[in-house]
This record gives sequence, structure tokens and C-alpha cells, in this order.
Amino acid sequence: MQVIACITLGVRSEHDPGMDAVFKALADETRRRLLDRLHEHNGQTLGELCGRIDMTRQSVTQHLAVLEAANLVSTVRRGREKLHYLNPVPLHEIQQRWIDKFERPRLRALGDLKRRAEEAMTDKPTFVYVTYIASTPEKVWDALTDADLTAAYWGHSNVSDWRQGSRWEHVRIDGSGIADVVGTVVESDRPNRLVTTWTSPENEGKEDAHSRVTYDIRRHEDIVRLTVTHEDLADEGELSDVSGGWPAVLSNLKSVLETGSPLPQSPWLVPGDH
Repeated sequence: MQVIACITLGVRSEHDPGMDAVFKALADETRRRLLDRLHEHNGQTLGELCGRIDMTRQSVTQHLAVLEAANLVSTVRRGREKLHYLNPVPLHEIQQRWIDKFERPRLRALGDLKRRAEEAMTDKPTFVYVTYIASTPEKVWDALTDADLTAAYWGHSNVSDWRQGSRWEHVRIDGSGIADVVGTVVESDRPNRLVTTWTSPENEGKEDAHSRVTYDIRRHEDIVRLTVTHEDLADEGELSDVSGGWPAVLSNLKSVLETGSPLPQSPWLVPGDH
């Protein structure tokens, strides 16, 4: 089951306009069908979503805009294509606010059973994270690929010549030279897009043990939109790990680029749900 996780800072009030937008979006049958299609196969283009819906592309686009405004759908650009991903977080919030508190034990048990059955039949999970940085695409690219810069905010050095087909390593900074993650540079288009495979050194020869990370870097006037997509994760446990790891690392990267220094404490050490 592919999942997109969106991180939003802030505290919801009792009356939440965002939740109103979710209920409004769900009230339309066509929009519910679009969510069903993304649940079946995440990361579809507009053309793919229009394939089984008897409606003009313009109308489907308008429905997708409503879903995106309600944070039920997020998009990632790949070349000329725009891929649409289901974001289940608002649906989970509805469940917690309106369902769980009434029949929590029984419904949770049934939900867990259904989730395990679905996971056994569906694809590997995907994590997508979007952040905005007051910087330039070139500086963001260097922050992701420069060994010294990554050591400053990541706790590891990313080491490679970053040419397509080259090997890359995620090396500890304790002087041991040990790489905890290795992989191959699949695509390298400075400063716009970087794609790498990820795996542990002991699994480097096992193709099915590799996940894939894509960094999409887009300038918008004086800021940069950085989208990190981590796909082909092994299971929900690995999804949970990266869902805690990527926001911490990218928050530290943002701090380095905007202030010149990483956060005062390592954000991945902050106690949380992961």
C-alpha cells in the first residue's frame, strides 16, 4: 500500500476549517472515486485518473484541485508529468475525531485486521515530504551532495562524484569510514533533480532490497521547493522509520541553509511517535 505522509506544523482548533474542507471534498461521489483509484494505485497522472471516469479532463482537474485543497491529495512533478498521491492523514483524523472515541477497541481490531489483509495484497509503501527553503537550487543541491555539508546537519557524509551510474555512500563521521547506506546514482541533473538507490552494504547485491530516493528541487522566486520521495520501502515498519527520519534531517538542512547553523539539538533524537 503506497502512502504519502504530509507533515504540517500547528495545532487544530475545535472548529477546524481544514476539516470542513475535507468533509466537503468527500461529499462528492466523483472525488470519492478518484480517492479510490489512488488507493488502488498511487502516483497516477491526470490522464490515468481520467481513464475510467466519464468526464472531461477539465472537470477531473477541478475535482483534484478540491481534493488537493483539502490535503487529501498531494502532487509531485517528474519531468513533464504531475503525479497524484493519496494522503490518508485527514481521513485518519476523521476516524480519531468521529469514530474511534465511540467504539475504539472493536473498530481498531477490525481496522488492524483489514489493514493486514490489504498490505498482503498491495505494493510497497512510499513516503513523500515537501519543504520550502529560503535558498537557491544550487545551494540546496550542494547541501544534499557535499560531504562536509551533509556531515554538518545529517551526522553522515554523502560521498560520491554524483555522476549517473556512480556509487554513493552514507558514511559515519566518527572516523571509522563505515557506510551505513550505499547505493547508485540513477539520475543526476544539477541543480534540479537527483535520484539514488538506497540499501545496506550487506544487501548491496540484492536488487529487491533497494529502495529509491528522489530529490526534486524547484525555484519559486526567492525560495526553493524541495520534494523528497522515498519509494519501494520494504514494509510499514520501514515506512515508520523514514517518516520520522526524513522530517528531522530536512529540518536540519533547512536550518543550515537559512541560518548557517544546524538546529541546537539533533532533531532525530527528539522523542516522538516513531
